[in-house]
Amino acid sequence: MGGFFGTISTRPCATDLFYGTDYNSHLGTRRGGLATLSAEKGFFRIIHNLENAYFRTRFEEQLGKFEGNSGIGVISDTDPQPILMRSHLGRMAIVTVAKINNIEEIANELLEEGGHFSEMSSGKTNPTELVAHLITRGKDWVSGIENVYNKVEGSCSMLILTDDGIIAARDRYGRTPIIIGKKDGAWAASSESTAFPNLGFEVEHFVGPGEIVLLTADGIKQMRAPEKKMQVCSFLWVYYGFPTSTYEGRNVEDMRHQCGLDMAREDDVEVDSVSGIPDSGVGMATGYAEGLGVPFRRAISKYTPTWPRSFMPSNQETRNLVAKMKLIANRDMLDGKRCLFCDDSIVRGTQLRDNVRGLFDLGAREVHMRIACPPLIYGCPFLNFSASKSDLELITRRVIADLEGDPNKDLAEYARTDSPKYRAMVQEIGNRLGLTSLKFNTLEILIRAIGLPKEQVCTYCFDGCRGE
Repeated sequence: MGGFFGTISTRPCATDLFYGTDYNSHLGTRRGGLATLSAEKGFFRIIHNLENAYFRTRFEEQLGKFEGNSGIGVISDTDPQPILMRSHLGRMAIVTVAKINNIEEIANELLEEGGHFSEMSSGKTNPTELVAHLITRGKDWVSGIENVYNKVEGSCSMLILTDDGIIAARDRYGRTPIIIGKKDGAWAASSESTAFPNLGFEVEHFVGPGEIVLLTADGIKQMRAPEKKMQVCSFLWVYYGFPTSTYEGRNVEDMRHQCGLDMAREDDVEVDSVSGIPDSGVGMATGYAEGLGVPFRRAISKYTPTWPRSFMPSNQETRNLVAKMKLIANRDMLDGKRCLFCDDSIVRGTQLRDNVRGLFDLGAREVHMRIACPPLIYGCPFLNFSASKSDLELITRRVIADLEGDPNKDLAEYARTDSPKYRAMVQEIGNRLGLTSLKFNTLEILIRAIGLPKEQVCTYCFDGCRGE
């Protein structure tokens, strides 16, 4: 997906910028970039490939090169950024968290108007440069950003480093978050509030959908009021978010715990223990154990020193191997036991199937799986949710294709909890994965745990509701 961090201060900002950006590393895997602005030397930018390394190791030795009191950084799942540009609006460095479904259409339109693109990303138009060009079509920063809101099909949030301060603009429907933090003499904007506590920032403001604010060392100024309509991604709480992060006032770990607690209260399964699939399944598992009244056990642990992220390699086969290698099951917690495991989601199912087989090989008597969200029926058109290129990579759609002869037939019925078609699909998924039992969370429990009205939360991947 990607994440960004920006800060402006009365003092040099390089240290806060470096660590604040690093705290967004779990959101992306391909590129990392930093840019600072110095009154004496202007902009300075460095971009590194992160596919085979970590953000810290790439940038740590170069930290002394970043001068000035303001800067922005990004962990990108897509293009090299920040992009530097000079226009009639002034100088800027820009980073985005975006998915632009109509990128070539917009690019062709700009080219026909006489524009040009200097940055390429894997041989294609760089999305962040495209956004920068759209902004420069405006008479001022606000109208330029509104041009992005009006043109982009998908989503786009951004930070813009200018001579006047840092502009933070959240996606028009608020699909991805921006949180503003404050400490003495400094302000910051981040995709993750996790970036704030160890740097001394306190959460000051959750930027609203479509809202634009300007950060200076002296404070925050609203440049555009937020839209009333919001469609924040529900998967932020289910999967993307770091446990200590908070979106729209709702903490990630607390939400996951509540999800597990509420699910367990409607479950009559008899098991000896509950475990979470690290990392995002652990918070749910603590709630599930409490709800069932059985012990929480760490039957699977994540080996983090060299295998921190299963999706780091670009090749899917290699990602599957890394995913297997990083999770280590504990035979003493499994042998002869009826075990229930909590996980965030099932996408392809390949990794989970292999894990289940391994759990039985280590002596588990029963393996029950509980999933934090409803079945993923639709691919996400709004965020770079996974490496999936087609809805047919989803295990749900493959099962539907086998049951119906058509992967697109009766999707609304398959998405409706406890309909006959839903039950048949879940039963078949459980059989294919070799599970003793399988249950998915309901949309009602998920929304209740998030604590926002259904109409403010994007649930497209579960029910196909676009909400726009």
